Amino acid sequence: MNVRRSAAALAAIGVLAAAAPATAAGPSPSPKVAIPSGLYGKSDPTYDGVWRQSLALVAQRTLGYRPAAEAVDWLTGQQCASGAFAAFRATPAQACDSKVAVDTNNTAAAVQALHAVGGHGAAVEKAVAWLKSVQNKDGGWGYYPGGASDTNSTSVVIGALSATGADPADVRKAGKSPYDLLSAMSVPCDHPDGGGLAFQPDKKGKLYSNADATAAGVLGALGKGFVAEAGKAPAGGKCAAGDHLTAAQVADNAGANLVRAVAHTGHLDSTLPGAKDQPDFGNTADTVVALAANGRTEQAKASYAWLEKNATQWATQSGPAAYAQLILAAHAVGAQPGDFHGTSLVSSLNSLGPAPHMEQAAAQKAKSSDDGKNTGVWWIVGIGLVAGIGVGFLFSGRKKRQP
Repeated sequence: MNVRRSAAALAAIGVLAAAAPATAAGPSPSPKVAIPSGLYGKSDPTYDGVWRQSLALVAQRTLGYRPAAEAVDWLTGQQCASGAFAAFRATPAQACDSKVAVDTNNTAAAVQALHAVGGHGAAVEKAVAWLKSVQNKDGGWGYYPGGASDTNSTSVVIGALSATGADPADVRKAGKSPYDLLSAMSVPCDHPDGGGLAFQPDKKGKLYSNADATAAGVLGALGKGFVAEAGKAPAGGKCAAGDHLTAAQVADNAGANLVRAVAHTGHLDSTLPGAKDQPDFGNTADTVVALAANGRTEQAKASYAWLEKNATQWATQSGPAAYAQLILAAHAVGAQPGDFHGTSLVSSLNSLGPAPHMEQAAAQKAKSSDDGKNTGVWWIVGIGLVAGIGVGFLFSGRKKRQP
């Protein structure tokens, strides 16, 4: 899964006994299955194949690349006849049966990726229809069909609906939309951590803010998917109270909660077992996107700057999904993913799978917009990669910034 969801997803399917430290997040580097040639990354794809592939393709399209046909074909080949996707199918030629654990998260991620790539309207339409068919009566979605709704799953489905042009407010079950679910998961303002979003209520029905869910919920409440740009700054300063918050109120409350969470250090702390006092790089990257989309650009840029200084090793260890998250964070704050503290997120991602191609119009636009202040460097890096040219010379003469 996306690094931010890996622990929750593994726990949901009953295989997470103990989580490794956050710096080693993600599947085992020793694959138990053969790695298909079209798939990004070399780690075991059993629990994150579709998710990491989807994020990689979305990030490439955001950068102006046309993903390799081999990579797109691998993703489309993972779809079941119902329209749904599972985390990974080692034998996609075999029809999906009851043993294939299809889920909302991977299906919604694939929808965003295939819509961004284009040319797969039938597959996208079928996947969206399946998502609508498994909506819960509270307006939300659980990780698996029929499971209790949670903020993260509901938000990623909202992203898929929005990406395809649907209005999530019009997608209803028993009269409720996904925004009703997000409002129900919003922690009351009088709580010590008020304004944030809970993943789910606890066994007693109480809500406790969860940074992962809060970051996802901001984007969901704003009707955004994986790709977001700087939005308009919130108008109000106080936490909006009430039992039925508007989507905008949910987003603004949650955005303020995230600002408080990262204001001191610039990052979130991992809550995984065994990860005491360790930064949560994946959720921090998602928080950058959420804060930017909510118009809180100053804090978003500050947290991105922290990532730029500290997240390279994490991305190297974690693989495609991590690089994609950082690229999407850079996009949200208008930063250069080709120069991430001396590392190119662009080349790092693209090197993990089939080489994409820079679209000519995008390359020309980047070249013409370069004002001599390195604003087009990352596009040049991408073009060099496609041509098979090394990119070390682009950075060899640049004075390295101090951590």
